[in-house]
Amino acid sequence: MYEKFEELLKKNNVTAYRVAKETGVTTATLTSWKQGKYTPKREKLQKIADYFGVGVEYFTGEEPVEETSNQGYYIDEETARTAQEIYNNDKILFDVYNTVDKERLVDFAKKLAELRKIEEGEE
Repeated sequence: MYEKFEELLKKNNVTAYRVAKETGVTTATLTSWKQGKYTPKREKLQKIADYFGVGVEYFTGEEPVEETSNQGYYIDEETARTAQEIYNNDKILFDVYNTVDKERLVDFAKKLAELRKIEEGEE
């Protein structure tokens, strides 16, 4: 993964220090990544990817995510944006756990399970 980062550094004629300074990803993180001691979390990879104008998939080797609107899938554009935000930052769900009573959280989990079954064609 770090090799891809180095390719982008060379291609764009920038230093890791400059990327760190402009993205907020520390040089210590980049050094640990280079040494194989650390793999950046998705949010840090996203900052680096945004800096270079590539998708996170460039680093992870995942299939590229199409930049099409999810509005047809979701009720409206705001719901699509919220779903994308939750997907990109799954820690949001844990933050919600701390502020929502357990009964509402269980109901929400059940609804998510029902939606998954519908999506997978089980119902």
